[in-house]
Amino acid sequence: MNSGKTTSLMQVAFNYEERGMNAIILKPYSDTKGNDVIVSRLGLERKVDALVSPHEDMRDIVNNFSKQKEISCVLVDEAQFLTSSQVNELLRVAVLYDIPVICYGLRTDFSCKGFPGSTRLLLLAHSIEELKTICRCGRKAVFNGRKQNGVFIFSGDQIAIDGEDEITYESLCAKCYDEELVKSIVTID
Repeated sequence: MNSGKTTSLMQVAFNYEERGMNAIILKPYSDTKGNDVIVSRLGLERKVDALVSPHEDMRDIVNNFSKQKEISCVLVDEAQFLTSSQVNELLRVAVLYDIPVICYGLRTDFSCKGFPGSTRLLLLAHSIEELKTICRCGRKAVFNGRKQNGVFIFSGDQIAIDGEDEITYESLCAKCYDEELVKSIVTID
């Protein structure tokens, strides 16, 4: 959260395109924020080439785009929302089709549990680059705190983007995350 993942993805796409190469941008359909557009905190926006449902085969998607133009790179935003099978399929795209695949996403959710897509990516990735951000206290942020109507919460569905309550997220260091967790337990008791 707030580390510049989407901005970085857009920069990579621009770099490929500036050299006359074709990069395709994919985004899981379950990320309803922005619909078929990725939006960075800096205000940059870009339409994705495809919204991917959990049942779609990533190889089929890449093959379909390859029929229209040569693909030089596959970029995936919000990769934590991919299924494990889709991550396996992206590995095959990288290895068998010799197309670089670069995924951007979170390692863990608001309760420090791994997303299926992230967990599989961490196991299969040829390389991992951490994009860093800072906590409100200035330390390196490593956790994602979820707020519901302005109050930190530590239970609930793994994915909560839209809904009737105002859901926001804050990047936190381990110390600030633990302090908020303890406060929530004391409030409940």
